[in-house]
Amino acid sequence: MSYTKRLLTLSTAMVVASSSLAFADPSAELVEAAKKEGMLTTVALPHDWCGYGDVIAAFKAKYPEIQVNELNPDAGSADEIEAIKANKDNKGPQSPDVIDVGLAFGPQAKAEGLIQPYKVSTWDEIPDAVKDSEGYWYGDYYGVMSFFVNKDLVANSPKDWADLLKPEYSGQVALAGDPRASNQAILGVLAAGLGKDAKAGKEAGEAGLAYFAEMNKAGNFVPVIGKSGTLAQGSTPIVIAWDYNALSWAKTLNGNPPTEVIVPEKGVLAGVYVQAISAYAPHPNAAKLWMEHLYSDDGQLGWLKGYCHPVRFNAMVKAGKVPQDLIDALPPAASYEKAYFPTLDEVNANQEAVTGAWDSVVGANVQ
Repeated sequence: MSYTKRLLTLSTAMVVASSSLAFADPSAELVEAAKKEGMLTTVALPHDWCGYGDVIAAFKAKYPEIQVNELNPDAGSADEIEAIKANKDNKGPQSPDVIDVGLAFGPQAKAEGLIQPYKVSTWDEIPDAVKDSEGYWYGDYYGVMSFFVNKDLVANSPKDWADLLKPEYSGQVALAGDPRASNQAILGVLAAGLGKDAKAGKEAGEAGLAYFAEMNKAGNFVPVIGKSGTLAQGSTPIVIAWDYNALSWAKTLNGNPPTEVIVPEKGVLAGVYVQAISAYAPHPNAAKLWMEHLYSDDGQLGWLKGYCHPVRFNAMVKAGKVPQDLIDALPPAASYEKAYFPTLDEVNANQEAVTGAWDSVVGANVQ
């Protein structure tokens, strides 16, 4: 059974067991303890990523007594891990309470003793395939890698990975992160390797590195972290990014310039992100309350409004909790039918290959 089907099957099975249950609100004790702490410190949560702007605003509205301290919105997953390490003995505002990182970084953080366990009240609707059985980390949302295109500057949109190597895209292609630290960029390299028919894991990572080395040598690769602003300005007319980021950026740009979001024909890679609470969280109760907010129906729909498939998506659809207009705002279901969900071992092997050899194989200092 494919990983995608396994994920769907697990989720569907859980719905049968739990859809009839009414999930309780956070306990009064937890709410009061969080209010006494008075602050929640997040890290690496851009407001245009996965609808986080509205998700954070909803938390503030629900709990006005808790100040949300947002650190370094543009940081990558590796930066989040380093933020915990650097602030182990610091209970001040630079110490993150919670992290949202790529799948490979969850087990890594657990192994290094950087996170603490907590099971949210909707725990049973999180598929087993994307959560730590002890509650140290758990999947939150997923999407697929896509091409975000500035149509003012790119007449013929690329349809597949091979297209990006064509001379017509000279000086136009960027990754949405530094592939030595950003999970999004690291998996962008893996997706390119899958697009060359390589096997997921180390093989696809190495194939992806060779692909970007070829792109860099051809002059098509731009060593700039791509985002909506760089695309609109024209410095990165094509950005390789998660579909939910591209769709959110397109909405923000609102046709100025006109854009297109394309899911490639081959190498359709799905990526799961995970949540965790720092083992050194200065505000552990606020962190737990934040998790309850994220995994509630409202929190999950907040991510969905930001074009992300929340981890409870299948269970909530089965229970009739997802408005049709939110489903219709996503790319066609056919775009996801070919999506490949790499296993944790494959993600880890790819990450090691990419971060360890980007400088020597590709030689482009992305910043």
